[in-house]
Amino acid sequence: MRVIAGSARRMRLVTPQGLDTRPTQDIIKETLFNMIQFDLPGSVFVDICAGSGQMGIEAISRGARKAYFIEKGREAVSCIQKNLHTVKFEDQAVVLRQDVLSALRHIHEKQVDFIYMDPPYGTELALDTLEALGRCSFVTEDTVIMLETSLDSDISGLEDFGLEICREKDYRTNRHLFIRKIREIL
Repeated sequence: MRVIAGSARRMRLVTPQGLDTRPTQDIIKETLFNMIQFDLPGSVFVDICAGSGQMGIEAISRGARKAYFIEKGREAVSCIQKNLHTVKFEDQAVVLRQDVLSALRHIHEKQVDFIYMDPPYGTELALDTLEALGRCSFVTEDTVIMLETSLDSDISGLEDFGLEICREKDYRTNRHLFIRKIREIL
């Protein structure tokens, strides 16, 4: 696994051993970042269920000002820290080793621009996290939440959280959902 573009381009990253994490394939990562590349410079990026930290590291490499990495697995957090050291991004990163819902309370930003989520498939964590994000003050109408999920995941009821899907991108085995807060009409 490697950083695709930006200041850390081509740098190799380590990943946790075993099946507890699913690193996003380079081609899918490249497609996703090409979709948001012009809005990344100077942004704040949150990588939820970060695994190796590759998504947040890619965001910093492409110009994000700061990235939060939320991961509770000990080995995964160790990989994130090693990867941040390798690419020399420690000063732009905050690693939160705790469960997602607790970690969200430790993000003290006026606004977060991008939130990337890749929770374990087949669990309620995606919906629980989206519900919590709908209540977070740092999630504004301009925040883009990107959820990686399986093709058969049911992500219904977002309106109850004040959120809506604004774009979908399907791949062979999974999909990215782009979610925003519902804009209030005056």
